[in-house]
Amino acid sequence: MQVTDFASILCSRLCHDLVSPAGALSTGLELLQDEPDDAMREQCLDLLGSSARQITNRLKFFRMAFGAGAGLADSVDVRELQAALNGWFDADKVQVHWMMETDLLPKTAAKLLLNLALLAGESLLRGGVLHVAAQRGETTLELAIRAEGPRLRFHEDVHAVLTRDPSAMAVEPRTVPAFLVRMLSHDAGATLAVDSATDGVLVIGLALPTA
Repeated sequence: MQVTDFASILCSRLCHDLVSPAGALSTGLELLQDEPDDAMREQCLDLLGSSARQITNRLKFFRMAFGAGAGLADSVDVRELQAALNGWFDADKVQVHWMMETDLLPKTAAKLLLNLALLAGESLLRGGVLHVAAQRGETTLELAIRAEGPRLRFHEDVHAVLTRDPSAMAVEPRTVPAFLVRMLSHDAGATLAVDSATDGVLVIGLALPTA
């Protein structure tokens, strides 16, 4: 896979996730300009505020999950990760429960955590609960994501990228976070496990060596 191809598809993914709230923002502005009724104008303002918040939240998440994140710092404050992920799911029916036994995560671990949480959260088609955990051992840093919901569907392509050799697989906007996880995991020497059970529960675990 060429680096330029990966970058191009990642950009397509970002645009796809921003186009809906950006379009709603544009629509709200058009309606506001032509609407004389005060009650309707108030609704337009609510739409504008909601769309603006969603765009801001998604940009913050992209910065942490795909970009430079916390700048040149080697570690990322867990509170920043919580804010990024909680903001991402703010408009959805996904509740995020945090179980973090550390205040800081290495930047690579932070990116892995956010991308795995994104993939797991997207499998909750009708909402649900997302448990996000991190624990430090003597020689490893263990990350765990557990998704539970009434209609959980973990896409086969995403599962394949995470559990098989992805070198012959085509990168798509839907699977690009999974490819990023595989690349980061490989570079960090991490071990990844996926348990996509059929009873509405998905568990993803990842262990990164620390020594």
